[in-house]
Amino acid sequence: MPSKTTEIILKGIASAPGICIGKAYLVDKEGVDVVEKYAITDDKVKNEVNRFKSAVTRARNELSDIIKGVSEELRQHAGILETHLILLKDKMLYGKAIDIIKTELVNAEWALREATTQAKSMFNDIADPYLKSRSTDIEHVSERIMRNLVGCKDVNISTIDKRVILVAHSLSPAETSQIQLEKIMGFITDRGGKASHTSIIARTLEIPAVMGLDHATRVIKNDSIIIVDGSEGLVIVDPEEETLIKYDELSKKYALRKADILRKSDLPAKSADGHLFTIMGNIELPEEIVAVKDHGGEGIGLFRTEFLYMGRMSFPDEQELFHQYREVAELMAPDPVIIRTLDINGDKAISGIAAPEETNPALGLRAIRFCLKKPEIFKTQLRAILRAAAYGNVKLLLPMISGCEEVRQSFKIIDEVAASLEKDALPYNRKIEIGAMIEIPSAAIMADALADLVDFFSIGTNDLVQYTLAIDRVNRHVAYLYNPLHPAVLRLIKQVVDTAKKKHIRTFMCGEMASEIINLPILLGLGIDAFSMAPQSIPAIKNMIRKISVKGARTFMKDVLKKTSALDIVQLVTDTYGDILSNGIHDQK
Repeated sequence: MPSKTTEIILKGIASAPGICIGKAYLVDKEGVDVVEKYAITDDKVKNEVNRFKSAVTRARNELSDIIKGVSEELRQHAGILETHLILLKDKMLYGKAIDIIKTELVNAEWALREATTQAKSMFNDIADPYLKSRSTDIEHVSERIMRNLVGCKDVNISTIDKRVILVAHSLSPAETSQIQLEKIMGFITDRGGKASHTSIIARTLEIPAVMGLDHATRVIKNDSIIIVDGSEGLVIVDPEEETLIKYDELSKKYALRKADILRKSDLPAKSADGHLFTIMGNIELPEEIVAVKDHGGEGIGLFRTEFLYMGRMSFPDEQELFHQYREVAELMAPDPVIIRTLDINGDKAISGIAAPEETNPALGLRAIRFCLKKPEIFKTQLRAILRAAAYGNVKLLLPMISGCEEVRQSFKIIDEVAASLEKDALPYNRKIEIGAMIEIPSAAIMADALADLVDFFSIGTNDLVQYTLAIDRVNRHVAYLYNPLHPAVLRLIKQVVDTAKKKHIRTFMCGEMASEIINLPILLGLGIDAFSMAPQSIPAIKNMIRKISVKGARTFMKDVLKKTSALDIVQLVTDTYGDILSNGIHDQK
């Protein structure tokens, strides 16, 4: 009788929902872990620089070929790969490496590694996990150049001709974009996170993915049977028969629910008792509008504008910004597009200019604080936004507001910008609606005063939870304490919503809390007017809203607000709405 296998359960980051079961395929990439440093003489500098430039050219040709072959499903994300093309020649990486070769008289490999380390360090102090993960793009670009420098072969995922689950130390967006859906069921990686471009592509392909597993490539062998649960962030290696049967059934149920929900994605988000809600998508690139529309989105609730500023030595000019914003406004018209102004600690993360060290960047010079400190940069973006507002239903959102004075200062600058556009005889819209992001507890407390100044609130739950609970959600030692259903968070949100209703302004929610179906009965009960989320989450949320009575949710909130722990609240939601939640696309258990 064969011995019973002992299954191994690995826990990582839930990056793309769904379940797949199959054989593991270890992606054998020739990496360059150790780079030797050696000195070169003055007469060898030119040759070394040319060797580096040749490697960059080969890397650029590889990426160009990959972009040409991008599948129709991923055409909307070609911009991510094109950004990698730009990074190949960016001064921060390309120029810096050449400078190091010339000034330090060292080999190209060492210069590239040093330039990469310096470029990545610019992102280390960024609080926002999405922006912080952009350092991974620099790393992937650097690895591609390095492989060409030392003569390593590039991995070609498109040639895999077996039905498998990929297991890799890491996967770049370029490698992920080569996935053939008829062959690759899903993937898992040691590195990476939910905010990475690789994770975004996985969600677009709608294949299960778990990232940040740390040591999966050491535990899993080629052809091992594995289960990937991309919703829970679990990987089960060598599962027992009982586990296989359980997950096979869950996978079939998930597929059926997903197909049913997607078919109904164009239906309005009208609650069981007739309340209509607006469900919008969060984007960072114009190309993502396709995904928003395909999944039933009714506008852009959060257009992150940082992408155009990342990984470059100079700030984008007004015309470049205007073209991007106008394209999004025109493509979404007449639906709304809410453009969030620059939300980053500018100098260190954008231009590479030396900036004072900040011991706690999450509480430092970022977002509206940076913009008010650098009014010329702020004015350039505001001019572009007001101009784009002449071509669609554009709204403006001010991030990281802590009190009224920041709003007043912003309005003063907006008025100056409008006057300058009038003087320049350029089409613009000054009647644009302006909102404040509620993501700092002080803003929630001051909601009554802020509501007299702005046209709407947009609750950014990611930071609101982090700041309210004093928890760094990307710190693995305390991340388990991060819970949007903490009673303190819910009470703050209630205060904001109640105040907004008294002042007759709308409250949107654009944080991750809006995309989790278990939170929905509470959010409807609290009185949120509109929600914005990753496009792939829209169909499930719209479907769930259609099953919930707002009147019942409001009554339910009376019991919720009596609870003193997040665990008790989760249990109450499960006990009250368990039957509805069990049919949700993100809740498979």
